[in-house]
Amino acid sequence: MKKPSGHHYRQGYLLTDPQKTIRVRLTETTGFLTIKGVSVGTTRSEYEYEIPITEAKELLDNFSTSELSKIRYHIEFNNKIWEVDEFLGDNAGLFIAEIELKSEDEVFDLPEWVTKEVTEEKKYYNSNLTINPYKNWAP
Repeated sequence: MKKPSGHHYRQGYLLTDPQKTIRVRLTETTGFLTIKGVSVGTTRSEYEYEIPITEAKELLDNFSTSELSKIRYHIEFNNKIWEVDEFLGDNAGLFIAEIELKSEDEVFDLPEWVTKEVTEEKKYYNSNLTINPYKNWAP
């Protein structure tokens, strides 16, 4: 399979709490403010709002307590779009793939390039990767 083109994301956290996170994301073309609730199984409340690029950059530069960078790829597999993140910096070498499902019991096929299910492993949450990056994990 040929590697698709990706999109660079810079994202930082204004709040990282077990019950909620507030994230700012900056892409090449826009900014986003996202609020996420606590995970219950594989479901999590999420509210996302587009914000001007200048404001996203100011929030990241002046209010972010932790941040990471990654390249996101969109890959179609068996009529599902997988978002595959290639992490950079202190998280280089880590790739995480995910899909949005209509329900928790929806059946789907795993691509051969997915090697481990990590949905409920909190160390893989982006907010936690800013605090305990992949480079610090024991082999």
